[in-house]
Amino acid sequence: MLRPLIISLASLSLLASCATQTPVSAKSTEWPSYGRGYDNQRFSPLDQINRTNIGRLAPAWQYHSGVKATFQATPIVVNGVMYVSLPFNHVVALDARTGQQLWKYEHPRRKSWTMCCGPGNRGVAVANGKVYIGTVDARLIALDAATGKVLWDIDAVSENVKTEGIDALHSDDPLAREKVSGGTGIGIAMAPVVYKGKVIVGITGVGYGLHIEENRPDAPLGAVIGVAGRYGRPGFLAAFDAETGKRVWQFDTIPSEGWEGSFTPTTPDGVPLNRDLDKERATLNQYRDAWRFGGGSAWTTPAIDPKLGLLYFGTGNPSPQMDDVSRPGDNLYTVSLVALDIDTGKLRWHYQQVPHDVWGYDLASPPVLFDYRHHGKTVPAVGQASKTGWFYVHDRATGELLMKSEAFVPQSNMFVHATREGTRVHPGVFGGVNWSPASVDESRQQAFVAAMHMPVRYTLHETPAADGKPAIRYTTSEPIDEAKWGLLSSIDLVTGKIRWQHKTEQPLIGGVLATAGGLLFTGEGNGNFNAFDSENGKLLWQYKAEAGVNAPPVTYQINGEQYIAVAAGGNQIWGYKQGDSLLVFKLAK
Repeated sequence: MLRPLIISLASLSLLASCATQTPVSAKSTEWPSYGRGYDNQRFSPLDQINRTNIGRLAPAWQYHSGVKATFQATPIVVNGVMYVSLPFNHVVALDARTGQQLWKYEHPRRKSWTMCCGPGNRGVAVANGKVYIGTVDARLIALDAATGKVLWDIDAVSENVKTEGIDALHSDDPLAREKVSGGTGIGIAMAPVVYKGKVIVGITGVGYGLHIEENRPDAPLGAVIGVAGRYGRPGFLAAFDAETGKRVWQFDTIPSEGWEGSFTPTTPDGVPLNRDLDKERATLNQYRDAWRFGGGSAWTTPAIDPKLGLLYFGTGNPSPQMDDVSRPGDNLYTVSLVALDIDTGKLRWHYQQVPHDVWGYDLASPPVLFDYRHHGKTVPAVGQASKTGWFYVHDRATGELLMKSEAFVPQSNMFVHATREGTRVHPGVFGGVNWSPASVDESRQQAFVAAMHMPVRYTLHETPAADGKPAIRYTTSEPIDEAKWGLLSSIDLVTGKIRWQHKTEQPLIGGVLATAGGLLFTGEGNGNFNAFDSENGKLLWQYKAEAGVNAPPVTYQINGEQYIAVAAGGNQIWGYKQGDSLLVFKLAK
């Protein structure tokens, strides 16, 4: 009886220490927040595991959750405890050194709530003895970090929204006979962040469009469909009291006034958007209430600058997805990098990468903060890896664009409109960088992005009303049956040039981790988990998992030993084999 008692007492001691968790620190040897620090750099100063000994990296322990589904979570490690959100918003607490399960919370979803965007969840936040999670049914929940007991459970949104249906398609369209895996709705995918007594989180899915499955196992998404109509609602980012769950402020990503903007003909950096501005202006009065269905999901965990008192986050595409008939104008503040006052939620500035988006170019990857060397000066900057295939760098205080990198993926027919014959476009709705977090090595002025080349056929389907039948209009983006691949890139932030690239056999989704040991970690859908030399992109180490490794890796240190951890549960949208594993590695003796 002595051994079980010792384990139990050790676990209780470990969990009790969580109640005194300190704020996020850039010097932490653990992983206390989604992006590691408020800056979202995903760069660790740990160097015990490095270029010289990476060959000795070996499994330390594995955890199997029993939930085989799209697994996107970033593990959070605080005071020796690892907190992991599972698909469908279950949460476990594990001993970060051994993998022993300390508690498990099983999430009871609202039965009447339709999931918009699948079961994936990006992670939890941990602070003040609590674990916070946003859910697929648009709730924000606080758990006791020591026990997993629910402390409070609020509805971020009380009512769901009208969703497109497969019946909106032509009856003779083969897609009309396929299975719908998602549609416009409301959920929470991002990992929350906690700052100064506030839990900050946003809603997703409000401009998602129909997602169609292929009818074979482990096949990628069949199509994304934007249906003309009045679907969705404005997205938002909101702050909630960390003790009570009371809403403190809310920023709506679609304003009720001024949402049409200035009808700009180009992107802010001058790329033509091929808009019919006369037609848009002529229909504005007809669609004055378009903001009510405006979209603009908040997909990304914000970055926070305590000195400036600002937070930064990216917004999604307008609604309806890809179809713009009912939403003239610039559709502010969609497809934008947004800076808000952290205390009030008031807008400080925004940079709309793609006004009046009809391609699905959401800002899906989290923004990252760093000190930027610009014309001989050091400027506090915010960087953004984009679906369009460029890395943007802005002045953190003003939003001024300081640099746009070389394209890190092939580009063709960008900003053209859908045609009835179908137009080949890349990057398309899947993006250059999708939701995958980037990493920045500030000392070397180097950014790392995991991206993809995945061309789509962009097609307009339109039939006027006739013989008592209503008009039909929708737009599809379908993957083309041709070569697809991933691109892991290092970007020189000073020059904007690509330092190196590594091509993978499949599109990359999941994110990267860089360390002071000169290593860059990322996973692939085929189960490969890789370590590269961050200086030149040379593959140094590889492990083969049983499912796709499509989540962001993390690293932490306990009792003088450094660990690397990553979820291996695949991704349904990309057709990567799903599983239920959390993999943890350390150096073999």
